[in-house]
Amino acid sequence: MARLLAGRLVAGVRVEDGLRVAAALAADGHPVALEHRPGSADDAWPAELVDRVRATGAPGDCELTVPVARPARAREVAAGAAAVGLGVVFDGAADAVDPLLDDHPDARVVVRLDEPSAEARCRFLAGRRVRLRAGSRRAARLAFVRCVDVLLAGDGRPAVATADPRLIAITGERAAWRGRTPDSWEHVMPWRVRTAEQQQLAAAGATVRVAVVSGPGAVAALVGRPGGAR
Repeated sequence: MARLLAGRLVAGVRVEDGLRVAAALAADGHPVALEHRPGSADDAWPAELVDRVRATGAPGDCELTVPVARPARAREVAAGAAAVGLGVVFDGAADAVDPLLDDHPDARVVVRLDEPSAEARCRFLAGRRVRLRAGSRRAARLAFVRCVDVLLAGDGRPAVATADPRLIAITGERAAWRGRTPDSWEHVMPWRVRTAEQQQLAAAGATVRVAVVSGPGAVAALVGRPGGAR
């Protein structure tokens, strides 16, 4: 059952599976957040993905998450992604990510709320493009409002990645209080999760970027959750 559920939430194990879903969403007018998680340290997937996009064209407004475990490799992947029309999102430790931002000033940076330095990180990046990824722990939820306020008060274009209705509502309220227009920030919500809510937000004028995940690592992560995939 867990594998069946994982199969519904993960685009597939191959690079082309994620691109196929991203292209279908883009054709319907949805911006996309694309992430591929290999089952191990696999340097082949970025080149394969970039080559496929070079041949077929970028699937609309699509951002690709680039892991920054190896900064030199991440720099190469980001350059290739940008060259074929993909937005770049760096996901990694601050000391590895920050040196890459000079070459990619428009790149987005992932900040995870379950990190102790999340609020300080948001303050440092408030003038840039940030994807705030909400965590499940209580401490992360308590930090959510502070981090959202910091980002919405800045000059950047924040994206808030959560499917929690309470956090989505809080974000909308804080954005309105800060005078933020709907095109100056965005929601990021998982593919096939709370689809009705995604449609309602978009109908109300919000930007909702659909997060599409592929790769054997994504399937393993969902199957390995306590209680199965959710």
